[in-house]
This record gives sequence, C-alpha cells and structure tokens, in this order.
Amino acid sequence: MLKTTKVKSLFLLPLTVLMGIGCSSTKAQSTERTQKTESAVAKYNPYSDPKNTEGWVLNEEISDEFEGTKIDTTKWFVEGQNGDYYIWKGRAPSQFAPHNVSVKDGKLKLRTAWEPKYPFAKEEYADGNMGASVYGMIDGKPLPITTAGVISKKRFLNGYMEVKSKVGNAAITGAFWAIGYEQELDVYELMGNPKVKTGNIKENSYLATAHDWSPPATRPTNVFQHTENLPYRTADAFHVYGAEWGEDYLKLFIDGKLVHQFSQDEVGTDWVLNNPMEVWLDSEIFKWLGLPHKEELPVDFEIEYMRVWQKPSDNLLAKDRAFYGFEGPILFENNKRPLKMVPEDSTPNEYQKFWLIDAPSSKYLEIVEGDYASGVNSLKFTGFGKNEKLEAEKVIAKTPDGSLKLPAGDFTLSMKLWLDQGRIANTIHVTLQNPKLEVEFKDLEKLARRQWVTVEAKISRAQASAINDGMEIEIRKADLPKTKAAKLYIDDIAVHKVK
Repeated sequence: MLKTTKVKSLFLLPLTVLMGIGCSSTKAQSTERTQKTESAVAKYNPYSDPKNTEGWVLNEEISDEFEGTKIDTTKWFVEGQNGDYYIWKGRAPSQFAPHNVSVKDGKLKLRTAWEPKYPFAKEEYADGNMGASVYGMIDGKPLPITTAGVISKKRFLNGYMEVKSKVGNAAITGAFWAIGYEQELDVYELMGNPKVKTGNIKENSYLATAHDWSPPATRPTNVFQHTENLPYRTADAFHVYGAEWGEDYLKLFIDGKLVHQFSQDEVGTDWVLNNPMEVWLDSEIFKWLGLPHKEELPVDFEIEYMRVWQKPSDNLLAKDRAFYGFEGPILFENNKRPLKMVPEDSTPNEYQKFWLIDAPSSKYLEIVEGDYASGVNSLKFTGFGKNEKLEAEKVIAKTPDGSLKLPAGDFTLSMKLWLDQGRIANTIHVTLQNPKLEVEFKDLEKLARRQWVTVEAKISRAQASAINDGMEIEIRKADLPKTKAAKLYIDDIAVHKVK
C-alpha cells in the first residue's frame, strides 16, 4: 500500500492573541506574561503533542472554545432546535431536548434532566438487539428523562480531534463520536455512575469503537474496539481525550498519553474510516447499564473545548481526497444535510453526490472494494475476453458538476494505476470540464504490471474552475486491443501546483 508524504508546517497563534493588552517593565509582570504566552501556545496545540512537532494546523471551522453565552449555531446543529432532529431523537427512553444545550463559564453543557411535563415524541426507537423503546417510557411506565446532543455542521477528513470534558455523575453517557459515509468512530463512551457494575462501561473506564455502516447495516457493526481502565472516575474531574485519525491508522490518547492504536494492516478491508466525518457530542441512556434515578438528576456533560487539527497538504484535491480515491461521495457542504440521511445512505442529494457511470459504461467500469492503492476502493475497468469487444465507442466515469475547484495556473495531474498482465488499454483520457482541458495518459502498455504505479501529466489553465467544473475519465474503444483487453484499476487522483 502506497503511503502519502506528510508535509509539516508549524502553527502559531497571532501575537496579539498571545500577548494581551498593555505592557510592564517589571520582572514579575514580564514573567507572568511569558507564562501566559506559553500557556496560550500550549492550549492551542494538541495535548498529545504540546510542542507541535507534527505540524498540526487548527481547523477553526469545526473547533470551538465554547466562550460566550450560547451555542454557535453556525458551527453546531442542536438536536431538536426549531423542531428539527438529525437522524434520530436520541436513544429512547430518553429524548434530546434543545433547551438542555447551554454555554456557560467557558463550557458547553449538555444536561440530562427529569421533566415530567416535556412533550415526548409519540414514537419508538429501535435499538438493535436491545429492542424498541418508547420516548419517555420504560416498560409501560413514565420515565421522563431528556438529554441533549450537538453535531458539527462541517466534516473533516483525517486529523487529530480532542476534547477536555467531564461527564455527569449518573447512569447517563457522555459521548464524543463522529460519523461519515458508511462509518462511525466512537472516540469515547463514558458513564459517570452506571447502575450495572459489570457492564462494558464503568465509572472508571473508557470505551472506544469503530462501526461499519455499509449495507447491510445490521448489528454487530463494530470492527474494532478498546476498553481502557482509568485511575479516576470520569465524573469527578475534567480530562483530555483525543484521537489521531490517519489514512490507515487510529491512535487513542488520554491526558496526552497514547493508550491504544489500530491500523489497516490489522483489519484489512474492514478499515472503515475512509470518508470525512462530522463530530457529535451527546448524552444517552444505555438501558443495559441501568437507568438514571430521578434523585440524581439533573446532571451535565461538560465540554471545555472541542478542537480538530489537520496537517497541510499540497494536493489541491485533499479536502475531497476520499471522493477522488473512490471511497465515497463528494460533499457540497454549503447545502444542508438532509435530516434523515444516515451513514449507510447512498442516495445522491444536494449534500452528497457520487461518481456517475451510465448504463453502457457500467458493464465495464465499477467502483470495487478490495483492490486499492489506499483506502479500500478503486475504479475498475473489467476488460473483456476473446471474441468480445467494447460495446460502446467509449466508457466514462464522471464527477458531478461543481466537484472540481481549481485556480488558474500550472499543475501536475496524477493518478495511480494497477494494470493486469496482457493486452492493456494504451491510453486513459481525462477531461476537465470547464474550462475544458483534455489530458492523455499514454503508453500504458510500457508500464510495470500487477503493481501500483503513478502516472502524471503537466497541465495549464488560464482560468479558474467555473461553478460547474468537473472531471471525466474515459477509456476509448480506439485505444483498446481488438481482443482480450486486460483489466485495470484507477485510484488516488491528485492535483498539485507546479512550484
């Protein structure tokens, strides 16, 4: 499997932020200012990498310090606000209630409360093998518990995510997790005071899980999991929890210490963390760990900050790298996510769109799992055998309009190819749509076989992408042998600016 070169750069806070207002000539004041400066620098570096030796850059679109007096709804979707719920209303018998979300004293507070007068939804939530529960009810009796949840409006692909948090001292979870196309990562599920002491989450333990939501999305969906016993109760004090999510690995951190890691080499095509994810912070009832008592409510799941850092890339398609690596949809995040769009949903909509392969082309082109340069997928040209031929003048895989956003300039367009032995297509044509530019990757028959190789072409565009710019990949009948065309795979399309 080919690895992506990691480019390092140092992230620094603006001096105006670090130094504050005013000055002093005294040694004591100078020392105090220096300490505050160092503290501010450390605050905005990952707790696992306080000197930022890895070159992390804060993603400010997603990160939040939770200052002020109310949740920033430009960054966060609040479950239940204006009557809108995204995906679900919470894990019954509890229900998300928007008034349980508050920002106070520099913290996000997600409250769990006992609310007999709350108008619970008259519906059930089916919880896998735990069966269905009615909101606000348990075993036919009232259990009027409301909780809270928020979800980031932006997604991100790979990086380091971190919260400083403390859960409520009750049989109620505090969860820091993320979902994307066909995938879920529970960075942690904690519970301050579970009533069932022999369950999978204890008052002094931590549970991290990755779930595969590709259809058929039936339980069990977890592909790897880790439980960590802790030297403290999670409801007693704030601690820092982080996850470093790479292309083919996941590292879990608690208070800056690496506690566990997983890699794609261990799980193979069960590696599901291949697409951009949104961050969730919420509280839930886990019936199998017991129910919170009226007397211990309300409690707050408190988050002092949530930060995401990423590493810079010189690939101009880096944000959409998963799409151009054939892992999943391209996102149009300026459009709202459909409220009922679950991770396993492969329906194109205004928020997510997929590669377009028409009916004649689909006989020869398909996105397949298991043969890849990175991730788990690639685009396969199936080829054909003797006495067969391509039954069209060309076959095309096309991106949706608006999927390409390049400035004017000189670039290198590249892709990775795997060519089978035998008579191969000698040319692959790539067309950038608007402004139109045709690119040819020629002489493929001279390339090494049965291994991933990178091909590239220099391109130049006098104008930036138009609003409907996109890309077409073509294999033409004229470039194929007359008999027995060998199969090939395409992966990891990238564009780099010529320096």
